[in-house]
Amino acid sequence: MAWLCLWRGMNRKVLIIDDEEDLCMMVNKFLTGRNYDVFSAYSIADGLKKLHEIIPDSLLLDNNLPDGLGWIQASALHVQYPLMHITLISANSIFPLEFTGNQFTMMEKPISLATLEQYL
Repeated sequence: MAWLCLWRGMNRKVLIIDDEEDLCMMVNKFLTGRNYDVFSAYSIADGLKKLHEIIPDSLLLDNNLPDGLGWIQASALHVQYPLMHITLISANSIFPLEFTGNQFTMMEKPISLATLEQYL
Protein backbone atom coordinates (compact mmCIF):
# COMPACT_ATOMS: atom_id res chain seq x y z
CA MET A 1 0.00 0.00 0.00
CA ALA A 2 2.85 2.41 0.80
CA TRP A 3 4.31 2.05 -2.69
CA LEU A 4 0.91 2.80 -4.22
CA CYS A 5 0.65 6.07 -2.28
CA LEU A 6 4.14 7.07 -3.36
CA TRP A 7 3.42 6.14 -6.96
CA ARG A 8 0.29 8.28 -6.94
CA GLY A 9 2.14 11.13 -5.23
CA MET A 10 -0.06 10.96 -2.11
CA ASN A 11 1.04 11.06 1.49
CA ARG A 12 0.15 8.11 3.68
CA LYS A 13 -2.55 8.94 6.24
CA VAL A 14 -2.19 8.13 9.94
CA LEU A 15 -4.90 8.52 12.57
CA ILE A 16 -3.95 8.66 16.25
CA ILE A 17 -6.71 7.91 18.77
CA ASP A 18 -5.23 8.76 22.16
CA ASP A 19 -6.33 11.11 24.94
CA GLU A 20 -2.74 12.20 25.64
CA GLU A 21 -2.65 15.40 23.59
CA ASP A 22 1.12 15.84 24.08
CA LEU A 23 1.75 12.39 22.60
CA CYS A 24 -0.50 13.17 19.64
CA MET A 25 1.31 16.48 19.00
CA MET A 26 4.74 14.83 19.23
CA VAL A 27 3.81 12.02 16.83
CA ASN A 28 2.08 14.48 14.51
CA LYS A 29 5.16 16.71 14.29
CA PHE A 30 7.47 13.73 13.75
CA LEU A 31 5.36 12.07 11.05
CA THR A 32 4.36 15.29 9.29
CA GLY A 33 8.07 15.97 8.85
CA ARG A 34 8.28 12.61 7.09
CA ASN A 35 5.45 13.41 4.67
CA TYR A 36 2.59 11.66 6.44
CA ASP A 37 -0.83 13.26 6.74
CA VAL A 38 -1.59 12.94 10.46
CA PHE A 39 -4.97 13.26 12.17
CA SER A 40 -5.70 13.06 15.90
CA ALA A 41 -8.71 12.22 18.03
CA TYR A 42 -8.89 12.17 21.82
CA SER A 43 -11.87 9.85 22.31
CA ILE A 44 -13.30 6.70 20.75
CA ALA A 45 -16.37 8.51 19.40
CA ASP A 46 -14.36 11.26 17.71
CA GLY A 47 -11.76 8.77 16.53
CA LEU A 48 -14.28 6.46 14.86
CA LYS A 49 -15.95 9.42 13.15
CA LYS A 50 -12.60 10.61 11.77
CA LEU A 51 -11.58 7.09 10.81
CA HIS A 52 -14.70 6.60 8.67
CA GLU A 53 -14.19 10.04 7.06
CA ILE A 54 -10.49 9.79 6.16
CA ILE A 55 -9.91 5.99 6.04
CA PRO A 56 -6.26 6.13 7.11
CA ASP A 57 -3.50 3.76 6.00
CA SER A 58 -2.45 3.34 9.65
CA LEU A 59 -4.23 3.66 12.98
CA LEU A 60 -2.52 4.19 16.34
CA LEU A 61 -5.09 3.13 18.93
CA ASP A 62 -4.77 3.65 22.67
CA ASN A 63 -6.78 1.47 25.04
CA ASN A 64 -7.77 3.65 28.00
CA LEU A 65 -9.79 6.52 26.56
CA PRO A 66 -12.28 8.84 28.28
CA ASP A 67 -15.29 7.14 26.69
CA GLY A 68 -14.17 3.51 26.94
CA LEU A 69 -11.60 0.94 25.89
CA GLY A 70 -10.22 1.58 22.42
CA TRP A 71 -9.02 -1.96 21.85
CA ILE A 72 -12.58 -3.28 21.96
CA GLN A 73 -12.90 -1.71 18.50
CA ALA A 74 -9.71 -3.22 17.05
CA SER A 75 -10.97 -6.57 15.72
CA ALA A 76 -14.08 -5.06 14.11
CA LEU A 77 -11.99 -2.30 12.53
CA HIS A 78 -9.60 -4.89 11.15
CA VAL A 79 -12.52 -6.71 9.52
CA GLN A 80 -14.03 -3.49 8.17
CA TYR A 81 -10.69 -2.06 6.93
CA PRO A 82 -8.43 -5.08 6.27
CA LEU A 83 -5.74 -3.01 4.52
CA MET A 84 -5.41 -0.51 7.38
CA HIS A 85 -2.42 -1.20 9.63
CA ILE A 86 -3.47 -1.07 13.31
CA THR A 87 -0.97 -0.44 16.10
CA LEU A 88 -2.26 -0.86 19.65
CA ILE A 89 -0.50 1.42 22.13
CA SER A 90 -0.60 1.30 25.91
CA ALA A 91 1.32 2.27 29.02
CA ASN A 92 0.67 -1.28 30.24
CA SER A 93 3.13 -3.85 28.88
CA ILE A 94 0.62 -6.69 29.16
CA PHE A 95 -1.37 -7.15 25.96
CA PRO A 96 -4.39 -9.48 25.91
CA LEU A 97 -3.90 -12.83 24.19
CA GLU A 98 -6.57 -12.11 21.57
CA PHE A 99 -4.35 -9.41 20.09
CA THR A 100 -1.33 -11.63 19.52
CA GLY A 101 -0.72 -12.66 15.93
CA ASN A 102 -0.10 -10.87 12.70
CA GLN A 103 -3.10 -8.55 12.45
CA PHE A 104 -1.96 -5.98 15.05
CA THR A 105 1.28 -4.34 16.08
CA MET A 106 1.70 -3.49 19.75
CA MET A 107 3.75 -0.67 21.27
CA GLU A 108 4.32 0.14 24.90
CA LYS A 109 4.43 3.76 26.06
CA PRO A 110 6.61 5.71 26.11
CA ILE A 111 6.85 5.04 22.40
CA SER A 112 10.00 5.29 20.34
CA LEU A 113 9.45 7.47 17.28
CA ALA A 114 12.03 5.53 15.27
CA THR A 115 10.28 2.25 16.11
CA LEU A 116 6.90 3.79 15.36
CA GLU A 117 8.00 4.76 11.87
CA GLN A 118 9.13 1.18 11.23
CA TYR A 119 5.66 -0.08 12.19
CA LEU A 120 3.92 2.22 9.72
